[in-house]
Amino acid sequence: MKMLLSLGLLFAALSLGRCIPLQQAPNRSKLLLVSFDGFRWNYDQDVDTPNLDRMAADGVKAKYMTPPFITLTSPCHFTLLTGRYLENHGVIHNMWFDTKTGWRLPYYTTQGISSWWDNGSLPIWITAQRQASEFMECLHPQGLKTGSIHFPGTKAKYRGEEVYMKLVEPALFNYSNETNWRQSIDTVMEWFTVENLDFITLYFGEPDSAGHKFGPESTQRKNMIKQVDRTVGYLRQRIRESGLESNLNLIITSDHGMETVIKSNEIHIGTINNFTFKDLDFELLDYGPNGLMVPKEGKLEHVYSVLKNAHPKLHVYKKEEFPKRFHYANHSRITPLLLYSDPGYVIHGRYKVQFNKGEHGFDNEAMNMKTIFRAVGPAFKKGLVVEPFESVNVYALLCELLGITPEPHDGSLEVTKPMLLGPTDNDSNDSDDSNADTYRLQRPETGTSSTVLSCPGSPRAPGISTRTHGKMGKAVAHKDIQSQGCLKEPDRIPKTSLNY
Repeated sequence: MKMLLSLGLLFAALSLGRCIPLQQAPNRSKLLLVSFDGFRWNYDQDVDTPNLDRMAADGVKAKYMTPPFITLTSPCHFTLLTGRYLENHGVIHNMWFDTKTGWRLPYYTTQGISSWWDNGSLPIWITAQRQASEFMECLHPQGLKTGSIHFPGTKAKYRGEEVYMKLVEPALFNYSNETNWRQSIDTVMEWFTVENLDFITLYFGEPDSAGHKFGPESTQRKNMIKQVDRTVGYLRQRIRESGLESNLNLIITSDHGMETVIKSNEIHIGTINNFTFKDLDFELLDYGPNGLMVPKEGKLEHVYSVLKNAHPKLHVYKKEEFPKRFHYANHSRITPLLLYSDPGYVIHGRYKVQFNKGEHGFDNEAMNMKTIFRAVGPAFKKGLVVEPFESVNVYALLCELLGITPEPHDGSLEVTKPMLLGPTDNDSNDSDDSNADTYRLQRPETGTSSTVLSCPGSPRAPGISTRTHGKMGKAVAHKDIQSQGCLKEPDRIPKTSLNY
């Protein structure tokens, strides 16, 4: 009995003296994931982008990255956060809809509908808050602290849990204002240094808006890329000023590309011979190149046959016959009929209400839907250009960088692992950029703003509150209690053979 008591006292003493939360460990690097919406893979090739170029020289650049289908903002961002294709994570559209009532909600409102996002696939914020890579020495697991600014999915709750610190943009928000962008970056730096967050996601709504309004080849879009590049420069400057350069891994990516809309020979469902909307119980059209339909009982075959060959640029499928390569149709939210159009063509419904000069949502294999991937930091090699890969693989990389165990996902760490420094690579990573090698990655076989502070791994703790100020609603936290918390060697490619 005395021996058991002694062991108990010893264990308690060790627990009190040595239980240090993992996020305070000096060897744990922080992680920042930044998305510039609608940044097509080649947008930096017709504009001078010295800061993006410098980042590539200092780290890793993919020739391009392939998003999932459909190439829309919320679905593609949720793939980054979960590593799942759309038919597995369930965020199949930017708009919440109910086929029984016919109700539809726009993008911004859908951000706050937790049931639309919380389909069983946990975003990495929640996973990181629930766990860490190993137990503390007292055998008590401590989750990481996460934050998010304007990133799609931020506003929702997942199994009752939410992002530890968040900024949610107001309904009428200027996604293009460069001053707002810099304020967001300043907030990120404060969260990393003052609040000691481990992982933050940061979203910018450009160059998507410029691409939609003016077209992907427009002067306005090119000017917006210059603004993006200035912002990347400011971000890296603030990282250095905050003393984070040696302790922060930075990933800059996007959700999809952008295509010029073709205004001739348009697809207008309302004018197709023998078709009537009276044969439908529900339709979701007039959203770029995609459409969902629920025919009335007994009308499926008729509607399908009328639309099937109605336009050479329109593709119509029954749910069970939709191409498997899209990883899209095998979900309960997908309607009996699906429509999509060839690149450049949008689908007009009852009336012509779409007037954008640029659009996305097209086949993810179309080159203009491809997007970017850049990474720099203590975990990454320098001056590395890698072969294209699918964005479904980014999630596993994020988990590896955070030292957490991933949830079930559709990607593979092996795809991105050659980007990372190995145990013997630290010295070589400091070598001159001009001698940097390029590697080919093996492809896998399968392919007023509101601020909320919540306690990781539990409902919001009492005694923790926040207030906001300024245009961006910068968080000022008032804490009344302490928060508890194979690849074989890659093939070398001569640099002179790269054309991208």
